[in-house]
Amino acid sequence: MRVRRARTEREPTIALINIVFLMLIFFLVAGTLAVPLDRDLRLVNTETLAGQAPPDALVVNRDGRLSYRGGPVADAAAFINSLDTPARARVRVVPDRALPAADLVALGRALRIAGAQSVVIVTERGLR
Repeated sequence: MRVRRARTEREPTIALINIVFLMLIFFLVAGTLAVPLDRDLRLVNTETLAGQAPPDALVVNRDGRLSYRGGPVADAAAFINSLDTPARARVRVVPDRALPAADLVALGRALRIAGAQSVVIVTERGLR
């Protein structure tokens, strides 16, 4: 009488490797679908330009001072009260880079409580 040994089943590692390889090929092809920039193209350098806030935005300095169109603003409620109703729908805020995030979040909360329907933070974006 023969005794059968229990076969241990191996994991299908070859199938797993094939799937990973196919995903790699897919992402390589999908990543090159965008048209690359010409190699001779030189982008405009704006490092030396002074940034300027949009005229209809609330500017927040690094120390928390608020200004609007060059004039000082006492607080978020005073700023919202100075706006007409359509302008309260979307309030734009330009924060200083050195402003602590907690202060920016508190300002956004104060603007919403004062009557702003949405608060948009204007940031700098560049190609690097």
